[in-house]
Amino acid sequence: MQPSKAILRGRTLAHNGIGRNKRWKSVLQNWELYLFIAPAFFYFLIFSYGPMYGIQIAFKNFVPTKGILGSPWVGLDHFVRFFDSYYFWDLIWNTLSISLYDLAVGFPIPIILALAFNEVKDGFFKRLVQTVTYAPHFISVVVMAGMIITFLSPSSGILIYMLKWLGIDAPDVLTDPAWFKTMYVFSGVWQSAGWGTIIYLAALAGVDPQLHEAAIMDGASRFQRVRHINIPTLVPTMTILLILNMGSLLGVGFEKILLLQNPLNMSSSDVISTFVYRSGLIDAQYSFSTAVGLFNSVVNAVLLIMVNQIVRRTSENSLW
Repeated sequence: MQPSKAILRGRTLAHNGIGRNKRWKSVLQNWELYLFIAPAFFYFLIFSYGPMYGIQIAFKNFVPTKGILGSPWVGLDHFVRFFDSYYFWDLIWNTLSISLYDLAVGFPIPIILALAFNEVKDGFFKRLVQTVTYAPHFISVVVMAGMIITFLSPSSGILIYMLKWLGIDAPDVLTDPAWFKTMYVFSGVWQSAGWGTIIYLAALAGVDPQLHEAAIMDGASRFQRVRHINIPTLVPTMTILLILNMGSLLGVGFEKILLLQNPLNMSSSDVISTFVYRSGLIDAQYSFSTAVGLFNSVVNAVLLIMVNQIVRRTSENSLW
């Protein structure tokens, strides 16, 4: 005889109740771990997910005196205004070109440094070089921008004076739009490349020494061991970092660009993030700037998902 629906429903509720009791029992048994993770959980809940409530002003004509709920709904008007603007493609091109330039130059350099450091024997020279390459990471963005202006100023820059002393006609790097992206990318590489090698050095630390010993016994050169042992070990880490970098392709930070930006290099330095800052905080176009920022975030999320799916189908390394 088949059990009635009431009996089946009762069994399901009982099973769910038992499952909940087990979960709560596990939580109580491991309360130290949940307490340990609680600050990070509440941090993202308050500062990352909480502000998402305000995203709806991108679809409204936000008036501060009326509040978010009281402001009139305008739908996609702000997005259409941005897409139809004369500066849309300029912002997209500047943002993409800086990101791709930075990715092409800055992504392989930490890998090369990590492979080089891994081949150097422990000693004073290795520690000195590592310290010198790591140190710029701890320089703040404001100080970094000040150093760039001090070194490259056409009137008092140290590097400009050195080039002129050598008889080289130094370009006006700070004001020439053609030089802005190169200045931005290479200064960023100098600041972050040494710190980025830490991740790859940690991956290389997991290489089994017996692999190198066996390769040496088989007559493999140092270059062959780097190519066939070290580099394959770094591939999973390289893949994950590449996915994360592609997910922030349109997320060029505005702090450094804003500090180095001036009316003369605006044609190549104005990116989406600086435009959002200028239109939102300076021009008080809150709804319009939110719409532009939301567009930027959505494109980054789509790129992250697409690249992750491509990597997932072609290899075993992916974020999820």
